[in-house]
Amino acid sequence: MTVIQKSATKSGVLRFEINRSITGMDHERYSYGDDILGNRPPDQIAKSIFDLGGVERVHINSNVITLDLGKGGVDPVEIINSITQMFTFYLPGVEVPSFE
Repeated sequence: MTVIQKSATKSGVLRFEINRSITGMDHERYSYGDDILGNRPPDQIAKSIFDLGGVERVHINSNVITLDLGKGGVDPVEIINSITQMFTFYLPGVEVPSFE
């Protein structure tokens, strides 16, 4: 998974592009404090970003993730790591399956 931070023209906004489309052509919007009941990839990304703190809204469209920051903000590196780890299946200590 590749996550690249892109520039945003509005202050208080972070924008990231990933190398996978996770919503197809749909827009997914989430606000901090709302219940996220689903377990789809965009739901999981929103949950993990809100868990970092400092984010008020998450908008995901295809492979673009846009965040409206709250007071204090959040470190973009933490967001990149959170998204990358979500799609990494073979972490250190996890045995890779054999197809023999």
